[in-house]
Amino acid sequence: MTSFRTLDEAPVKGQRVLVRVDINVPMEDGRVTDTTRIDRVMPTIREIADRGGKVVLLAHFGRPKGPDPKESLKPIAKAVGHVLGKSVAFAEDCIGEKAAQAVAALPEGGVLLLENTRFHAGEEKNDPDFAKALAKLGDLYVNDAFSAAHRAHASTEGLAHLLPAYAGRSMQAELEALRKGLEKPERPVVAIVGGAKVSTKIDLLENLVSKVEALVIGGGMANTFLHAQGVGIGKSLAERELAATALRILSAAQEKNCAIILPVDAVIASKFEANAPHHAYGLDAVPSEGMILDVGPQSIERIKGAIDSAATVVWNGPLGAFELSPFDHGTMVAARHAAERTRLGRLVSIAGGGDTVAALHQAGVAEDFTYVSTAGGAFLEWLEGKELPGVKALAAG
Repeated sequence: MTSFRTLDEAPVKGQRVLVRVDINVPMEDGRVTDTTRIDRVMPTIREIADRGGKVVLLAHFGRPKGPDPKESLKPIAKAVGHVLGKSVAFAEDCIGEKAAQAVAALPEGGVLLLENTRFHAGEEKNDPDFAKALAKLGDLYVNDAFSAAHRAHASTEGLAHLLPAYAGRSMQAELEALRKGLEKPERPVVAIVGGAKVSTKIDLLENLVSKVEALVIGGGMANTFLHAQGVGIGKSLAERELAATALRILSAAQEKNCAIILPVDAVIASKFEANAPHHAYGLDAVPSEGMILDVGPQSIERIKGAIDSAATVVWNGPLGAFELSPFDHGTMVAARHAAERTRLGRLVSIAGGGDTVAALHQAGVAEDFTYVSTAGGAFLEWLEGKELPGVKALAAG
């Protein structure tokens, strides 16, 4: 990961600072129902404002195909103001005369939210002319939207080449945490990867086997690996057509001296529903009509042992059908064990991905992990070893 400049080096006093944020928050009846993403960018907004900068927020919302009142950021401006504790101005466009007038009226320490960048086709096309139109509104550029950094859009990548560019505090925290995860980690490193499908995480698994000492595979994707090894998995969810891919990953892990930790027993039910009758079986005794819905007690102990041996854990994906009780048990136990080790100062724990974040909150330990990324796609692409355009551009700014 290349070096990048932070707000420590940004001369924001009296400057128009274009700040790319991700406030693509859930809405219901015109009201924001979860301010987590807004909370994450508050340190950057407050710092620039407190240092006398003029804060001009750039953001997207939804997937509009042009200007659409249903996808307007106007209601979100009120939510940002509520969290910030002071009024946030709003401009009805993100380029052109309306935006220019709103920026010109902004006092030092003021905060302005521009309308949805995706109302313009040039945003997602990273059109140079659109990026230049945005750049006219600012003197400096700050990217605080790691969750959008895997997209080479005008407001996430193009702008960084047109103005002095810096990482915001949320972006900085994310990048520093990721360095601790795989780039300059405390070793040994154990990765825990779960979820339903191998097909969505082939690149991830192939990258991890060359970076970590041990890889725990759980969830539905573990069934594909078990099937590839000739284990009977009954009617369990699996991508049986990817058996050769699974064997290739196992072979690569062996070459790289990466231990693969698969389930040795499982919790089986005949129905995919909450509180379905269930029983723990060894993998040599999975009923032909049964479905593997969680890791079994012996597997949980093996996973806890792997966590105990690790100095760093990187986690993406649940170990079972965590959305259905009691098939969340394996994920909950492993999450709480990693959290306890982290609290004791014996583990650096980094987790990310939508289901992973939900599972950690369900376990009540999200605050105990060293770092929890809400970035989704960007976090996954980083785990896959891919270069993120929005991060790379900061080094070029």
